[in-house]
Amino acid sequence: MGVPPPVSTRAGVVAVIGAPNAGKSTLVNALVGQKVAIVSPKAQTTRARLMGIALAGETQIMLVDTPGIFAPGRRLDRAMVKAAWGGTEDADRVVLVVDAAAKIGNKVEQVVTGLEGRGETLVLVLNKVDIANKANLLTVAQTLNQRLSPEATFFVSATTGDGVADLKAHLAAAMPEGPWHYPEDQLTDVTDRMVAAELTREQLYLQLHAELPYAAAVATEKWEDRADGSTAIHQQILIERDSQKGIVVGKGGQRLKAIGQAAREAIAEHLGRKVHLYLHVKVAPKWGEDRGLYKDIGLDWAE
Repeated sequence: MGVPPPVSTRAGVVAVIGAPNAGKSTLVNALVGQKVAIVSPKAQTTRARLMGIALAGETQIMLVDTPGIFAPGRRLDRAMVKAAWGGTEDADRVVLVVDAAAKIGNKVEQVVTGLEGRGETLVLVLNKVDIANKANLLTVAQTLNQRLSPEATFFVSATTGDGVADLKAHLAAAMPEGPWHYPEDQLTDVTDRMVAAELTREQLYLQLHAELPYAAAVATEKWEDRADGSTAIHQQILIERDSQKGIVVGKGGQRLKAIGQAAREAIAEHLGRKVHLYLHVKVAPKWGEDRGLYKDIGLDWAE
C-alpha cells in the first residue's frame, strides 16, 4: 500500500467589522463554537481587537472581532475606531456584518463608505435574518451588493446558528495554505487577565442595562494563582461620576455583590478552576486619559 499524501493545512485571518450592535461578537462566538467575546444589547460593547480561533477540518481561521465603527468623539472612541479599521489590514478576508432587521442608517452608511474603494476581498453577512422583514432584507442585500461587490453574500442568524456553517465553510476554503498559528485547543489570543476583566464588564452591562453609560472600565489590579489551585483576582470598576457609584454598588451593596457573583462564576468557567473575585468601585473622572488602562484593555493610544 502506498503512503497517503500529507494533509495540507490552511490558516488565515478574517476581520469582522460593522456598525455597533450588528452582532459581530455573537457571530464570532458562533463561528468559534464557544464564547470568546462578550456580548450585550448595549452598543460598543467590544472595545479592542479580539481574536477568536475557529477550526474547520484542517483549516484554522483567525477571526478578528473589531469594535463597532461609529463617529468618534472622545479619545476612547477614536481608539476603538482606529482598532476597528486596523483589524482589516493584512486580513485574508473582511466580513462586513449588517443588521438585516434594520435599514441602512447613518452608522451602516459610515462603514460602507469607508469600505468603498478599499482593496480587501469582502464577504457580506446579513445577520439577524430570523427577525428581519424579508422584503427589507432583499433590498438591503441588493443595495450593498451593488455598492461593494462582495465575493459572496450570506444570510445568517448568529443567535440561532442558521447559515453560520455555510459561512464558515466559505471562509475556510478562502484561507491560504500554510501552518497553523495556534495550538488546536486554543480558542483566543486574549490573555486570561483581559478575559477576566471583560467578563466582569459584561456583567456591568447585563445587570445595569441603561442605568450605566458604556463609559465604565474594569482594570485588574492584582492576580494571584494560589497553591491550592485557585486564583484570587482583584479588580477595579472605574466610573466617571460619583452619581454612578450608587448605581453600581446598589442598596446595601447588593448590586455589586450580584455583579461579582455572576462574574466570578463566568471567570471560573473560563479558567477551569475556583476563583476568588474582589471588586471595588472607583470614581475616576479622567480614566479615559489613562495610557496604562488602554494597554490593559488592548487598545492603542489615540491622539
